[in-house]
Amino acid sequence: MPIMGDSQSFTSREVAIGTAVLILGAVGIGLAAPLVKLSSMEPTAVAFWRMGLAIPAGLVWAALDRKPQRQAAPAGGWKYFYLALPGILFAGDLAFWHSGIKITTVANATFLANLQPVFVVLASWLIFKERPTRAFVIAAAVAVTGAALLSAANISIAPERLPGDALSLVTAVWYAGYILAVRKARRFASTGMVILWTSLASTPVLLIVAFGLGESLVPPSTTEWAILVGLALGVQIFGQGSVAFGLGRVPAPIASIIILVQPVVSAIAGWLMFGEGLIAVQMFGAGLVLTGVWLAQRLGKPATRHPFAKRRPRA
Repeated sequence: MPIMGDSQSFTSREVAIGTAVLILGAVGIGLAAPLVKLSSMEPTAVAFWRMGLAIPAGLVWAALDRKPQRQAAPAGGWKYFYLALPGILFAGDLAFWHSGIKITTVANATFLANLQPVFVVLASWLIFKERPTRAFVIAAAVAVTGAALLSAANISIAPERLPGDALSLVTAVWYAGYILAVRKARRFASTGMVILWTSLASTPVLLIVAFGLGESLVPPSTTEWAILVGLALGVQIFGQGSVAFGLGRVPAPIASIIILVQPVVSAIAGWLMFGEGLIAVQMFGAGLVLTGVWLAQRLGKPATRHPFAKRRPRA
């Protein structure tokens, strides 16, 4: 039985595979924060190398991934616009995220950046005229509340941190746009092609931002190179590549909730790698996130109504 999502039809098996790969991708990108913390380089420089070093692997992936897509590519230059758009939005996400972390607390930045499902829902409602169902709203509320509790122990409000909080909130907007843009590109392009173009488009943007901030781009040691390669292959190629694959089969609003597995993985990695303790409220928050993810993935099953319904024009 086909499942409708974003004007495309998929079998239950295809959606199940897409959901599983999406979860694996969220686990992969959940390792980004601890790897960046291990690096002694400036954050935007790290982001530049993460994307730049991913280009060779992206080229290989795009060359091997030639499976025919469900829709024809847009005519003329629109094809390249939709391929480049995810990379530009993702560069904005990384630049604002890293700038926000410098001004506010990591907990504030993490919580605000993880509000991206809210903006995905708003865009789907206002732009695509798709109204969320009650079941989807419940799943999103549970997952976002869990993400808030994950950071609750360290969240603070202070006037001097408000600019950083604002940048972190805009990060959520950038990432929501990235999710929707990848979903659009995956309608006509393979996963490999999307991940390649994301790297190609974001690398020069991040280079300009890094130069503007006066950051050094030279890795000081082989250890730094190892961290950068790990970010490029483990986080960008495997993590974001898996997310791009999943977005080809799972509606963007549902995917935005599933991706909230990321802060849970980051919290566990911080505990294992840096001894960052997890208090009871954070563990409860992690449980809420996973519950929200479970509820969201159930919305993709054949017996479940689609999480978004098209608005009918008034007579």
